[in-house]
Amino acid sequence: MSPVCVPTTRCFLPRVFPGLPPAMQRCFSLDVPAPLLRTQSYVDGRWLPAASVFPVLDPATGREIARVADCGPAEARRAVEAAYRAFSSWKQFTAKERSILLRKWFDLMTLHKEDLAKLITFESGKPMKESLGEITYSASFLEWFSEEARRVYGDIVPSPAKDRKIFLLKQPVGVASIITPWNFPSAMITRKVGAALAAGCTVVVKPAEDTPLSALALAELADQAGIPAGVFNVVPCSKEKTPSVGQILCTDPLVAKISFTGSTATGKVLLKMAADTVKKASMELGGHAPFIVFDSADVDMAVGGAMASKFRNSGQTCVCSNRFLVQSGIYDRFMDKLGRAMDAELRLGHGSEPDTTQGPLINARAAEKVLHQISDAVSRGAKVLRGGKRLDGSFVEPTLLSDVTTDMLCLQEETFGPVLPVLRFNSEEEALAIANASNVGLAGYLYSQDVSQLWRVLEAMETGIVGVNEGLLSTPEATFGGVKQSGLGREGSKYGIEEYLEVKYVCFGGLKP
Repeated sequence: MSPVCVPTTRCFLPRVFPGLPPAMQRCFSLDVPAPLLRTQSYVDGRWLPAASVFPVLDPATGREIARVADCGPAEARRAVEAAYRAFSSWKQFTAKERSILLRKWFDLMTLHKEDLAKLITFESGKPMKESLGEITYSASFLEWFSEEARRVYGDIVPSPAKDRKIFLLKQPVGVASIITPWNFPSAMITRKVGAALAAGCTVVVKPAEDTPLSALALAELADQAGIPAGVFNVVPCSKEKTPSVGQILCTDPLVAKISFTGSTATGKVLLKMAADTVKKASMELGGHAPFIVFDSADVDMAVGGAMASKFRNSGQTCVCSNRFLVQSGIYDRFMDKLGRAMDAELRLGHGSEPDTTQGPLINARAAEKVLHQISDAVSRGAKVLRGGKRLDGSFVEPTLLSDVTTDMLCLQEETFGPVLPVLRFNSEEEALAIANASNVGLAGYLYSQDVSQLWRVLEAMETGIVGVNEGLLSTPEATFGGVKQSGLGREGSKYGIEEYLEVKYVCFGGLKP
C-alpha cells in the first residue's frame, strides 16, 4: 500500500533544528494505511463530517498532517443520544459476549501496532520506541478488561430475618463521557473505555485537540472488531470548541458518568458542571511527584530510575518525577552519575528517527512554561549543569539543575517537560515534609536499601502510587490514581471496572421458612 502523505501528496518539509542531528534535516512522511487515518467523527457506527475542520500538526516540524472534523455541541449531543440508545441493548449482552468483542479489539490493535504507533509519533512527537510501548500498554487494557468483564460479581448477604434473602447486584451506570489528554492519546482511552465497555456501559470519547488521530484509529478498529453501533463514539473538536462540547458531555441528563484525565484546574471545572445532574465522576488529575534518594540507596539504580521516570515522553507524563530530593551523603555522586547518563543516553530529534529518545514538547506554550521554570530557578540561585536551552520550535534540551530550593517554581508546580531539579536534604523527616508539601499526590518514588526506612516512608508518602526502587510503574493489573487534588477514583486493576458500576440492593421477601 502506498504511503499516505498529508496534507497533500508530498512529504513534510524539513526545518532547521540547531543542535539536532543532521538526519533531522530531511522530509518526514506519515506512512499509515488509509483505513486507519480517519478524519471524521465516529457516531452511531458511522463516519460523519462536521461543518468545519481543524488542523492537526506534527509538533516536531509544525507541519499540518491532517484536517479533522471540528465537532460542536450538536454533534456531541447526537453522539450522547446514540450512546444512550445503544446502552439498552449493550447492557443485555452477556459478560462473555462483551469479553469476546474486547478481545477481538485487542487482537486488532496488536496486529496494527506499527501503524498505530506512527500516528502517536506524528501527532504527539513521542519517539517511535515509546509509541510502540504505548500501543502495547494501550492494548493491554482491552485484554485485561476483556477478562475482568467475566468477573463482575455481586453478593448474597446473610439475612437477619428468615422470610427474606438479601442480594447485592452490580449493574452498568449507563452512558459515560470520556475526556482524554494528548500525552497518551491511545492508552488513556483504552484504560477508561475498556473498563466501561466491560461493565456494560456505552461511551462518547472527546480526544485532545492535539491528538485526535489515535482516537479515530481506535474507532476504526472497534468497528472492525464488531463493537455495535453507538457503543463507542468519538467526537473530535478544536480548542475553540472544546468548552461547548465539554459542557454537553458533562451536563446532558442522558450521561450518567464522566471520566477525565488532565489538569487539576480543568477537572474542577468539569466537576462543577457535572454536579447539577449529580453524575458519577472519575478524575485523574495533575501530579508533582517527589523522587527521594536516601544515603543507603544503590546510586546506579537510582540514576536509572531517575532517567526513566523523568525523561519518558520528554517529561510529559502525569507520573513523571518532578522534585528530586537527594540526601547529602550521596548528593555529589548522584549528580555526577546522572549528568553522565544524560550525556550518554539522551538524543533530541524527530520521533520517527530510530536514535531519538527525546522528541519535542507538544507545543510552543509547553516549551515557554518549561523555560520560565528554568529562568526562575536560575534567578534564585540554581545552577544549570546540563541543557537549559530551547531549540527551534518546541524542542527543549534535557536540563539538570543543582542547588535547587523549595521556593523555586520547579518545586512548587508541575513542569511537564524535561527539567530535572535536584534538592539536597539531610534527614528523613525533612525529605518527607518537602515531599508531602503539595496539594496534589499522584505518584512518588523512593530509593533506599534500608527496608525499615522504605516501609516508614512509603506509608507516610501522601500519594496514590509509590515506586520503591523502581521508576516505571504503570501496568493494567495495578490501580492508577491519586489523593488530595490529584483526582477521584482508580483506573486499571480489578477496581477500575467498579467506577462504571452501581450496586443495587434487592430484598427478596415473603419467603416461607
